[in-house]
Amino acid sequence: MRITFFGVRGSSPVWGPEYPSIGGHTSCVGVSVDGGPPSLVLDAGTGLQPLAREYGDRPFRGTVLLTHLHWDHVFGIPFFPPADRDDADVLLVQPAQGDPMRLLESSMSPPHFPITPDQLRGRWEHVALEPGRYHFGSFDVVAREVVHKGGRTYGYRIESDGSTCCYVPDAVDDNDDAIGALASGVDLFVRGAPFVAAEQAHADAYGHGTVEHAIELARKVGARRLVVTHHGPTRTDAQLRAIAERLGVEIATDGLTIDLGTA
Repeated sequence: MRITFFGVRGSSPVWGPEYPSIGGHTSCVGVSVDGGPPSLVLDAGTGLQPLAREYGDRPFRGTVLLTHLHWDHVFGIPFFPPADRDDADVLLVQPAQGDPMRLLESSMSPPHFPITPDQLRGRWEHVALEPGRYHFGSFDVVAREVVHKGGRTYGYRIESDGSTCCYVPDAVDDNDDAIGALASGVDLFVRGAPFVAAEQAHADAYGHGTVEHAIELARKVGARRLVVTHHGPTRTDAQLRAIAERLGVEIATDGLTIDLGTA
């Protein structure tokens, strides 16, 4: 598996001189096999825009796994040309909590947006997923519910060809059983941690994690490599790099690519 980060910010996109290199797009990770473009996409934030370049003139044919329906994880859906064309084939998966099309339509329809999801071109299948183990294309996926504010939220464990990745961008720290089960022994643990321990009260209030706890949990469950993501929009690149150096942790940047066979 090849994992590529196309959006590493949480809450809202950012831009400007304070953000020269880490990246300003919101949550989106592409997963590919056999050297092709991603056929599995984790979350659909504005990072779908740079991801679109990976397909050239080809359509997207694969699966988009949404961890939840907050804006920063679905912003990009109507701005992803490879999936908005007649020959696209998209399986859009979200946590089960009602009719999946209607839920997406609640934030993507007039007067909030010019079109509704069913007006996107191509073949779209909307799936409401219960926790469990599934197979999507080349990938075996375990979905497990995690605690986050404002709607049902999942973390995912992705397995393919002997490689494993755990993706949990949005969840509180007090979630070790659920997250630990997904991250146990993985090659790559991608954890959202927009706060540090000194900001624990804010992390709890917003339903997010801290960098220190992500490090502790990764060690506890034997994850081979930890990358923290979902950086806060007010956290400048310089501040993020200072945190990474102080705590000895790897931070996600737009365009970071990890081949799990060599991770």
